[in-house]
Amino acid sequence: MRHTFTLANGVEIPAVGFGTYKAADNQDEAVISEAIRQGYRHLDTAAFYFNEEAVGKAVRESGIPREEFFITSKVWRDNLGYESTYREFEASLQKLGTDYLDLYLMHWPRPVDMNAEWKDLDAETWKALEELYRAGKIRAIGVSNFLPHHLNNLMDRTGIVPLVNQLEFHPGYIQKAAVDFSQRLGIQVEAWSPIGRARVLKEPLLLELADKYQVSQAQICVRFALQCGVLPLPKSSSPERMRQNLDVFDFTIEDDDMHRLMTLPQIGWSGEHPDRERVPVDE
Repeated sequence: MRHTFTLANGVEIPAVGFGTYKAADNQDEAVISEAIRQGYRHLDTAAFYFNEEAVGKAVRESGIPREEFFITSKVWRDNLGYESTYREFEASLQKLGTDYLDLYLMHWPRPVDMNAEWKDLDAETWKALEELYRAGKIRAIGVSNFLPHHLNNLMDRTGIVPLVNQLEFHPGYIQKAAVDFSQRLGIQVEAWSPIGRARVLKEPLLLELADKYQVSQAQICVRFALQCGVLPLPKSSSPERMRQNLDVFDFTIEDDDMHRLMTLPQIGWSGEHPDRERVPVDE
């Protein structure tokens, strides 16, 4: 992929990644292999996805050199802490069959127990990430689902500003405060669920703009993220939709249409919030 973002440390990252969470029921390896065939070189996984072995196998069997891939994994929220982060990182390397990661993230700022003390745990976890980064085991380190107060806790107590913050982001849920705060600090925002849930794709404005620009609703969502300076991580099990989600660099959404997308009422939210229990939501 020729389109990239450049992180604050100079590392280039493909501008559209492939999200592997629940990529397909019991067919993760086949779907990831197909994504590679369709041109994806940026693969986003995590310990909690339980598919790191499938990602590693798909990369090895592709015949493409490891250095042409950008692989991300994450330390799960129940393993926050200095020593447990080291253990989880080594386990991820073993499952992926690689001796380094391109990007390693703290998956959530709080453990599952919302009453647990999180500030010390985050600082200890980040210390481990900083050491692994300085040792050359990780090319870039970052966080996921961190809001401004979570980021401030890290920056007040540690040395390296996160290079990436991965957030839920799509038309109808743009988390403007968290995105703006991250971008002002030079943190690259990534979008998980950039296409949102089913209701986003049925939104009349998305249908209107897809017809106007002669693309799919999903392509509007992916392009919207890119024009906001956000790196999208779409997922799909369909080869055609995989291709479409990469084919977003030959059209531009006009300013007025961007503003309309930015000001949609909330739709498609997953129900996840880093400081709250998950809220059940309809599709």
